[in-house]
Amino acid sequence: MTGEAPPGSGPTVRRILLGSQLRRLREAREITRDQAGYAIRASESKISRMELGRVPFKERDVADLLTLYQVTDEAERAPLLALANAANVPGWWHRYGDVLADWFQPYLGLEEAASMVRTYEVQFVPGLLQTPEYARAVITAGIRGADDAEAERRVARRTEGIHRLAEPTALSAKGGRHDINAVGYEQLRELGLSVAESARLLAVRDVRGGFRSLDELDDVQDFPAERLTELKSRLRV
Repeated sequence: MTGEAPPGSGPTVRRILLGSQLRRLREAREITRDQAGYAIRASESKISRMELGRVPFKERDVADLLTLYQVTDEAERAPLLALANAANVPGWWHRYGDVLADWFQPYLGLEEAASMVRTYEVQFVPGLLQTPEYARAVITAGIRGADDAEAERRVARRTEGIHRLAEPTALSAKGGRHDINAVGYEQLRELGLSVAESARLLAVRDVRGGFRSLDELDDVQDFPAERLTELKSRLRV
């Protein structure tokens, strides 16, 4: 049993993780949701929402459920109780609640914890690749009646989300040199490129029909020189 959430995960993923653990423990003891709800003075539907990670957790409720499920060892209880507390800490996007619909906020939590994001846009540049200027133009054109203050709040939320996802990891020291024309998204992320950098490099490669030399990486926009130098040392043509 583990109570550890993925690094960088927000409350959405922590709630889902804790809920799935509680459901597994309940089913292992063949306890119904009605019985579990009775133990914490709640309904069957609340137990269902808890196990799906759709509601906040009270530490007392989690403690009582663990007792009901015969999890009495403090070494097993402590990580789950700590996860319950962590799951109630608001995500960074909480301060933008005035411009975010309630239904949309869990998706930001999932996005924050994701190791890969796939998206397809017919008309617009994908949100995670938008510049502040582009995002502002899309927002002001798409939301009628939004004043300048609201538009700037929405741009700030989107920009902060992009910056958080774009924070690069350290370049991996494992493995040999990857073929630049065969490397995929996952390998680029393992090499330390951010979501935006990986997508940008692959887009340039596709447009050119492949790179003929590593020096062509210099033409990929917004790559710091020191990161390009290190990246070239891990790639080959």
